[in-house]
Amino acid sequence: MSELRAAARGWGATVLRVADTARLAGLETEPADLLAAFPRAVSIGVRLSDPMLDAIVDRPTPLYSSHYSRVNAVLDDIAVRVTNLLQSGGARALPIPASQILDSERWTSYLSHKAVAIAAGLGWQGKSLLVVSPDHGPRLRLTTVLTDAPLAPDAPLKNRCGRCTKCRDACPAGAIRGVNTINHYSSRDEALDFAKCVTQVRDVFGGLPHVAGLLCGVCVSVCPWGRTR
Repeated sequence: MSELRAAARGWGATVLRVADTARLAGLETEPADLLAAFPRAVSIGVRLSDPMLDAIVDRPTPLYSSHYSRVNAVLDDIAVRVTNLLQSGGARALPIPASQILDSERWTSYLSHKAVAIAAGLGWQGKSLLVVSPDHGPRLRLTTVLTDAPLAPDAPLKNRCGRCTKCRDACPAGAIRGVNTINHYSSRDEALDFAKCVTQVRDVFGGLPHVAGLLCGVCVSVCPWGRTR
């Protein structure tokens, strides 16, 4: 496990933790049996640039848009390398793309990288639905490698958002409800008015010059966890 973490750091990962996929029972996946052959899920995070995020006030910037895309590409590269390392040790491994939407109506993919990260103890689920790491806050992009390698799983973390409402107060769409959770929300609508969020990033921010993709970044920027200033 230490070899895997060290190798991933050398390839650009900020953090790597392992989830027992039994903790993901009931998670929607595509295909539905995606987790059946894989008792472990490796959650990998790469930290975004602090000056990049600190420059976000009420909308995504062109620089953030470019950086976001590049970090996703780095994550995909790390996932392939982790997959090859696990396979060289005799295990089966399957890298899941960092950012690929399969259902553009529901905004779902093969599985939730956030759910895997929470199960792996990389962080807890914040009121914005983002994973909040004690060291990096929500300033991480995530990916997952599924595997049958006999890796020791990490333990989930306790939610530490408390009474903080900074993400709710700053949300330009007014989409974050400010409701806390112990482990995870029963549905994303419990925490977020998803329709408002989608309208903001697709119809409002989607028209900004030089901003590609479905981006915001405001709740990431204002979260006190992970801030360096």
